[in-house]
Order: sequence, then structure tokens, then C-alpha cells
Amino acid sequence: MKETARVRTPQEEFWAGSFGVDYINRNESPQLLAANLSFYATALKKAGKISSCIEFGANIGMNLKALKLLYPDIALRGIEINPQAAGRLAELIGPANTFQTSIFDFATKEKADLALIKGVLIHLNPEMLHVAYEKLYEASNKYILIAEYYNPSPVAIKYRGHEDRLFKRDFAGEMLEKYPDLKLLDYGFLYRRDPVFPQDDITWFLLGK
Repeated sequence: MKETARVRTPQEEFWAGSFGVDYINRNESPQLLAANLSFYATALKKAGKISSCIEFGANIGMNLKALKLLYPDIALRGIEINPQAAGRLAELIGPANTFQTSIFDFATKEKADLALIKGVLIHLNPEMLHVAYEKLYEASNKYILIAEYYNPSPVAIKYRGHEDRLFKRDFAGEMLEKYPDLKLLDYGFLYRRDPVFPQDDITWFLLGK
């Protein structure tokens, strides 16, 4: 497992520490895996065959586990800042495919068919979003899937009693403006009251190069 120890922002420190560990326990369940299967089967319908994926902020790999069930031959890599979560991720996809580092520090020349980020951009320092966008863009051969809380204009809201830890905005729209060669292929909404496959109220966007 490749490691980078440097932490730059308060948000990174937050997720690298005990709060990030607590997040593991809140988000590991068969129900989430089933909901993820339903989500990716829908969100990637227009993507065609996907042979490789890199996830930014992969935690313990619940998203990658679902993708492996949908695409049994897919090659998976993941970036995760929390050491405990990264250890669990390495057990799933292998140490060589696991990068324990900040998204901002991640560097590789190897691209994947799909660059994935889900429920992570909302927790990044807004001043560093341009770096995250660049990392996503450069990591993708074909597709970028963004699934985050949406708001037409940037707004910060309190997150589990903490200030400046959750930010909503039009992440996909900003990427489309930043990279004119990207195209919007599909989009949709996940609803927390879905009677079968509930998730957070997340809006997703599939972008193609």
C-alpha cells in the first residue's frame, strides 16, 4: 500500500482521524451494497463496457465491491486518506491498488476507464476543489462519475455538529465549464425515502470525454 503522510487542510485532518474511523461503522451494511448495485447499474447504463475504475475517497470499498459484482473482470484502484479505512480497502482490492493519501497528493500516469467520486467532493476544502477536478479529469480515459449533494450555488452547511465540513454546489457543472471536451452523458437522483434502495439525497452525473 502506497502512503503519503502529509495533511494540508482541516477537512483532510478531520477525515484522516477518528471521525473517518467512525464513518466506517456507519456505512458498512448489506443494504448499502444492494443500494449501490442498483445505483451503478442505472448510472453506468450509457457508459458501455468498463474495464477499469479508480475511486477517489474509496473508504473501505463499498462502491468498488458493487462495481466488481457488476463487472467481474474490472480492475480496481482506490485512494483513501484514513489509515484504518485504507487498510480495509487494501484487503479488498490489494495493497498495490490502494493509495493511502490525500486526493490532492495523489499522482499517477495510469488512467482508468472510469474515475469515480461519491460523497467526497462535498467534504473537501472549496479552495482546493480545482485540484480535485484536475485529478479526476487526468485519471479518466473515458468517463467520470460524480455523485454528490447538489446546489446551484455554493453553500456550506453544518455536518454532524461540525462547521465547514460539508459544502454543496454544482460540482459537475464546474467540471463541464473547466474542461470543454467533457460532455454530460446522463444524470439522476437518489432519494433517501426510496422504498427499496434508499441512499442519501444525492444527485449523480456521468461525464464522458
